[in-house]
Amino acid sequence: MPAHLLPIQPPLQPPLPTIEGNVDYQRLRQQLLRIDQLLIQSGIEEQFVAASFQDWKARCKFKHLPAKAQRKIQIHARRALRCNIVRTLIMEDFRGLAIRLADSPLFQHFCGLSELDRVQVPSKSTLQRYSQWTDEAAVRSLVNQLNQQAHCHPKKLRLRAPLDLEACFLDTTCVQANIHYPVDWVLLRDATRTLMKAIRLIRAAGLRHRMEEPALFLRRMNILCMQMTHTWTQADSRRQRKKVLRKMDKLVGSVARHAKRYRQLLDQQWQQTEWTRGEADYILRRLDNVLEQLPTARQQARARIIQARLVPSKEKILSLYEPDVQVIVRHKAGAEVEFGNTLLIGESRQGVILDWELFKEVAPADARLVGRSVQRVEQHLSVHVGAVAADRGFDSESNQQWLKGRKTYNGICPRSVKALKVRKRSWKFTGLQHRRSQCEGRIGIVKNNFLGQPLRSKGFAHRELAVSWAVLTHNLWVIARLPQRKARARSQAGTQALAA
Repeated sequence: MPAHLLPIQPPLQPPLPTIEGNVDYQRLRQQLLRIDQLLIQSGIEEQFVAASFQDWKARCKFKHLPAKAQRKIQIHARRALRCNIVRTLIMEDFRGLAIRLADSPLFQHFCGLSELDRVQVPSKSTLQRYSQWTDEAAVRSLVNQLNQQAHCHPKKLRLRAPLDLEACFLDTTCVQANIHYPVDWVLLRDATRTLMKAIRLIRAAGLRHRMEEPALFLRRMNILCMQMTHTWTQADSRRQRKKVLRKMDKLVGSVARHAKRYRQLLDQQWQQTEWTRGEADYILRRLDNVLEQLPTARQQARARIIQARLVPSKEKILSLYEPDVQVIVRHKAGAEVEFGNTLLIGESRQGVILDWELFKEVAPADARLVGRSVQRVEQHLSVHVGAVAADRGFDSESNQQWLKGRKTYNGICPRSVKALKVRKRSWKFTGLQHRRSQCEGRIGIVKNNFLGQPLRSKGFAHRELAVSWAVLTHNLWVIARLPQRKARARSQAGTQALAA
């Protein structure tokens, strides 16, 4: 244990109740108990608590920290780690997890909440703060630590065989953002709703300017949205769409003028309300975010609907609230185009994720991701990747030469059909490609069972952190399912000696 951490006696917890007749509960219970062992035996829980305490100590103004404060931060750090793992494993929101923690002795035991005399459960607000307890780099270091321990010290984790890090299987996918389909006129509806809701808050706080009730503007916009939807069934749909859009544009212009006046009113007279300056600034930022993008959104809607002109993807606003969402062309059944961020995943033979990267901007071509991914795996895990397998999108002449120069087997499917026929004669290449086909299933497991479709986190930094928590929970789940070493039977002599 690091010297700056206080030794904390874990509380005495009541035993878990015996539940019979429910196989799913028994499976979940065994998984959580096994994950609890992995957190302790691999040292990632101690590493997380130490890193959290170090960050808190660096931000603290006092030189000498009281022992009570140190103990409190260590307890909360441990709970943050375990609550985030449970929330990701069962895919609950903050309110739902707070209810499950209050109701389930199993989750209370895993998160260290239950004591003999009381059970203190964190609220939904506390769970939300736990989700942002640390940054993405700290969670990534926990994943690397877990993978290293499973590879170098399998006996310590009670694994029958070490984790195989010889081969890396790469693939990319799209992590869809929590936005609706980006129709141009819908942006005008979103802007009206956000501005009018902010104005309603300001008026409720006691600051008023001459205008109609905000609910009337929302009602008018909803009526126009319904009319826009029904224009597709009319014979002159194009002319009707232009007509309705002009009405929406006029209405949203009036809304913007009212919002600017209320923004100035709140900025100058916020002392007359019960809000603090920070609370007032929060409302101001909400107004500024929409007001700054609204002229571009109006111009985009006019260009697309009235002028029938295409807008380049780089200049297009997909969402007023998620500026880092990209248009990703997938060319797949049911998903010709997706809206989100590209995610690169590299996994091992056993399905443990070794490397991942979520791209904020438009992702480079798949062929340019091989080198950076392999180098990250070798740098973080201190191993040499002996083979790389991926689909033909990752193939390029430079990758072939680079893998050959570093003596890494090239299991990437070639783009050339003739070259593919030649390479299929190799049993090693065929085996790697056969295993590589399972990457689609691994991506589906991560997205559907650990991230959620779509990902609910707002902002790229929070989405990146959520992906890292999902990878950590996924790897714990996979390693917990690997075969374990059997406990050695005590010799008869040893048993007699203990009995004596």
